[in-house]
Amino acid sequence: MKYLHILLITLCVMAPAFASPGAHGPNGEHLDGPAATASGSAAPRVETFTEAFELVGQLSGGELSVLIDRYETNEPVLNAILEVEHKGLKAQAKFHKDMGDYAIDDPKLLAALSKPGSHPLLFTLVAGDESDLLEGTLVVSPEQTHEPERSGAWPWLIGAAIAAAIVAAIAFVRRRQNRKGN
Repeated sequence: MKYLHILLITLCVMAPAFASPGAHGPNGEHLDGPAATASGSAAPRVETFTEAFELVGQLSGGELSVLIDRYETNEPVLNAILEVEHKGLKAQAKFHKDMGDYAIDDPKLLAALSKPGSHPLLFTLVAGDESDLLEGTLVVSPEQTHEPERSGAWPWLIGAAIAAAIVAAIAFVRRRQNRKGN
């Protein structure tokens, strides 16, 4: 039984690796302070809000992925019409029901946004009877223009690490039991 506790402690120590911070505080309050500076490997992001809506977008994987929610309630805004404009280039977003996000994949717009620099964006949102304009700036550093290829290896590596920890804990328990038996 003692060794079961060791196994549980090992798994608990590894659990924080799966946690991620949210956009809001523990009581749902908006964290309107300055955004944290991302490292060179993080994907370029744009964050903006109005009295009615807030928007977060990320440029990665061949698209600008955008999440929108209501500012007061954090309720996601689904099935709206979203258009983005940058220096005369306009593109309509496609809504992904499975992810609840809006994706902009226009090649000309993405090519312009992928270049290093500050890119002012104007988002036009129509959600039912409501409409709003949201302005934000996507900042792309030179390091972010060479985004590494994404692979599905991370879940496998994490699973392998967990399996290795479990095997090591079981081996430790059996070795201790064998020593006591002799």
